[in-house]
Amino acid sequence: MDIRNDMLRLLNSRRQGFSLEQPFYTDPDYFKLDMELIWYRDWLFIGHDCELPKPGSYITVQIGDYPVVLVRDQQGKINAFHNSCRHRGSRVCNTDKGTAAKLVCPYHQWTYELDGRLLFARQMADGFDKSEFSLKPVACESVGGYIFICLAKEPADFAPMRAMIEPYLLPHRLREAKVAFESTIIEKGNWKLVWENNRECYHCVANHPELCKTFPEAPTVTGVNGADSDPEMVAHWAKCEAVGLPSIFRIDPAGQYRATRAPLLRDAVSYTMSGKLAVKKNLSDAVSADRIGTLMHYHYPTTWNHILIDHAVTFRVVPISATETAVTTKWLVHKDAVEGVDYTIEDLTHVWTETNDQDRRIVEENALGILSPAYEPGPYSELHEGGVIQFVEWYASFIGPRLAEGGRPALRSVA
Repeated sequence: MDIRNDMLRLLNSRRQGFSLEQPFYTDPDYFKLDMELIWYRDWLFIGHDCELPKPGSYITVQIGDYPVVLVRDQQGKINAFHNSCRHRGSRVCNTDKGTAAKLVCPYHQWTYELDGRLLFARQMADGFDKSEFSLKPVACESVGGYIFICLAKEPADFAPMRAMIEPYLLPHRLREAKVAFESTIIEKGNWKLVWENNRECYHCVANHPELCKTFPEAPTVTGVNGADSDPEMVAHWAKCEAVGLPSIFRIDPAGQYRATRAPLLRDAVSYTMSGKLAVKKNLSDAVSADRIGTLMHYHYPTTWNHILIDHAVTFRVVPISATETAVTTKWLVHKDAVEGVDYTIEDLTHVWTETNDQDRRIVEENALGILSPAYEPGPYSELHEGGVIQFVEWYASFIGPRLAEGGRPALRSVA
């Protein structure tokens, strides 16, 4: 049976408000279509401007079949390229991050400028034209300290995303922050299970004792409906907006990205076991208001975020296979905050390190259960899992029409 038509048939016949059929979470061919029709077409969060502090700073990422390198050039611009040498295709940068005056392929030393131009190709024949063999570009945009790329030949317009999200992010000055710590865990489950678990707190009280000391479980906080009728949320928005912090819940018409600011529990001001500040120095010199809670920013399919008064916690989701997903977490602090003086790594990271590991186990148990021949889609809680329902609706509405188009998406080819 044609996999594309099979996938579309199951999407069209699925029960609203129920989880997806087994192949969506387990089948390698379904996973390939996820990659081709979503991950290779849409804007993906990769990292932060502050991770590329000077010309020559670079980071690399693997998105499915595509190795990509992001580098800051001599003019300060952040560029993204296919990390594939135009000679014989070897990866040019083979470490997660680094700094280089030029990008030099380790195989035969073809050398590229930081803007992608080929500068040197050793012992090539007369008539060889270096200008024809620049690194192939990948669309790259930065908003409020977040770097996104898109592998599509014709990326979707980034302007609407920028217009909505940038006002929420700018006061926190993440471009001027620094990454105090980062971790990557591999969850043995499909990327959609990682997102479904993230999009509800129905499971929190029984599984996240550390997080539940500060983060509210209310569906109006974790979901997509009812926040404007929650008096506590509305009061929090009004307080934060009055000091220049955009806060009200906003979501784009397609449901792909959104932002809102939510209060933490009781007198908590940060994600710590005590609820007290994890960092003595505020994240941003421009934000000093008391108890601003957490700015929650989501962008499918790659990122969710919590930005607080003293630090930010950012998450990146990258699929590895149908049943493996990498989740990278970064803790950002003020660029001048000093470890051991203004913060300790233990206090800064403890709550989310524990929560991530708990979520990993949850996702893996979920994945193991779905592998059972007895599995069939079950109903989401309309009260507590509105965010999950919305995520699944987004997934179906994005991939469904693309499945119906037929053919493969047009991608930037690599060497």
